[in-house]
Amino acid sequence: MLKWAIIFAVIALISGLLGFSGVAAGAAGIAKILFILFLVVAVVMLVLAMLGGKAIGNALK
Repeated sequence: MLKWAIIFAVIALISGLLGFSGVAAGAAGIAKILFILFLVVAVVMLVLAMLGGKAIGNALK
């Protein structure tokens, strides 16, 4: 997901430099959505990993 967010951000930058403002706005919007989705999934996975690590640590005692 992060890879696609970076790709769309680069597309937005290039199209903005070339004067295609509509394409740049669309690509920037998609990049923002993908980046936010990436952050949400990353935080959820981090929390699940921390909770899973505690459960495994308690099982080993």
